[in-house]
Amino acid sequence: MKLVVVSAGLSVPSSTRLLAERLAAAVERQTPVEVRMIELRDLAVEIAHNFTNGFPGRALAAALGAVTEADGLIVVTPVFSASYSGLFKSFFDVLDKDALVGTPVLIAATGGTARHSLVLDHALRPLFSYLRATVAPTGVYAASEDWGAEGLPERIERAAGELALLMTAGAPRERGGPETESAGSGAVLDGAVPEPARPAAGAVRPVPEAGGSVPRAAGPGRGVEAPPAADAAGFRVIPFEEQLAALRN
Repeated sequence: MKLVVVSAGLSVPSSTRLLAERLAAAVERQTPVEVRMIELRDLAVEIAHNFTNGFPGRALAAALGAVTEADGLIVVTPVFSASYSGLFKSFFDVLDKDALVGTPVLIAATGGTARHSLVLDHALRPLFSYLRATVAPTGVYAASEDWGAEGLPERIERAAGELALLMTAGAPRERGGPETESAGSGAVLDGAVPEPARPAAGAVRPVPEAGGSVPRAAGPGRGVEAPPAADAAGFRVIPFEEQLAALRN
């Protein structure tokens, strides 16, 4: 399986990159994966050019393709102004809107204070829910004081386990490809419920009586629906024509 890690850290070394690497290593301990790391700092110029000319450069196109084909995704951003960074958001703005449908995603962020931990649920989770990704229940936020302290390693392991479980579950991903189309006019996809046959044009469906039986019409009126009978509770459905006639009278 392919695991792609997107890091939006700007400095070298970067706490964002460090958290991304620890999360990827934790997933590797849970299930065999092929890890690819994408540093958005190296793609900043091509992302800006993509906005102005509409075409991704070679490196950006390769990164977008890797994210689209990933079986699982880890995304890590530093917190800027109580939200994800502009570089992080810009990368996912140039990504095709259907690229992450059904993709398992682990969200994570770093910041200078624990007061920004709500960025996971107020910014990152809504973003990837909008992109119709499958977001792991546990997000990981690492403040400056979390490094070397208790709690962070446990959160990393728990989140990595959830992502690994989502990846190995193999949930089908609807991406609009040919595999989602019917194999023919009479084919039924696995798990699909066949549509009941529709009556032929001009045919009249009988109306069941209160006891569940179907009234039989005879003579010249055969094939015409019988007037609706009252049900067991004494209620009767009044046809629209009768209601309209009553209003006119």
